[in-house]
Amino acid sequence: MNETNPITKKSGVNYFLEGFSLIKRPGLRRFVFIPLTINLLLFSCLIYFAIGQLGDAFNWLSTQLPDYLTWLNFILWPLAVISLLVVLSFIFSSVMNWIAAPFNGLLAEKVEQLLTGKPLNTGGGIDIIKDLPRILGREWIKLKYYLPRAIGCLLLFLLPIIGQTLAPVLWFLFSAWMMAIQYCDYPFDNHKVPFTDMKFALNQTRGSSISFGASVTLFSMIPILNFIVMPVAICGATAMWVDKYREAYKNGAIAPD
Repeated sequence: MNETNPITKKSGVNYFLEGFSLIKRPGLRRFVFIPLTINLLLFSCLIYFAIGQLGDAFNWLSTQLPDYLTWLNFILWPLAVISLLVVLSFIFSSVMNWIAAPFNGLLAEKVEQLLTGKPLNTGGGIDIIKDLPRILGREWIKLKYYLPRAIGCLLLFLLPIIGQTLAPVLWFLFSAWMMAIQYCDYPFDNHKVPFTDMKFALNQTRGSSISFGASVTLFSMIPILNFIVMPVAICGATAMWVDKYREAYKNGAIAPD
């Protein structure tokens, strides 16, 4: 797979940004709306519950602090809320990938159809329900790939020197790689491309994959804005599939030797 081909000169960042334009296309809006609505509703419920628990914790803390330190509440409260939003954003994005997986695949299908003008013929809603075990199984494969590597990267933070220098860089690069795998997998999976073949294809265009995943990672760190990262990333990843991988897959050049 050659990235010098004129059609593949766009970087991963360009594809991610293209996703912002694609989610506004009339033919795609309703498919963006479904996972986005689920995302907003569940995240709102989670935030409501977490803020309530945080309020109880601060009420308890107020009873423990002497009067001359009560001013700390005005500093600690906004810091705690911001930290909570960031942490919950990361946790929730992982949970949402499971809940919204069927809708994400459908969105990727419609984006590909829009970009190519050719339907995928993957069936309707009944077929999606029938395909749920396979779709969730694919998410489980990604989770099994992610967990041991994530634990390995996190353990590096415990090492002196490396934990403060190399570990943060490796964690960011690993997160970028996983974001590329997570979102590029939807169009690949729509064509029943095996997980190992998908990884091989992304590795062959590593620069684009990492820059795309890095863009997703950075935007996922921004509270509120990260609500729309999922549909944007799916649309951008599908555009990258159409440009870089679709023809190679048809020609049998996407699988490792």
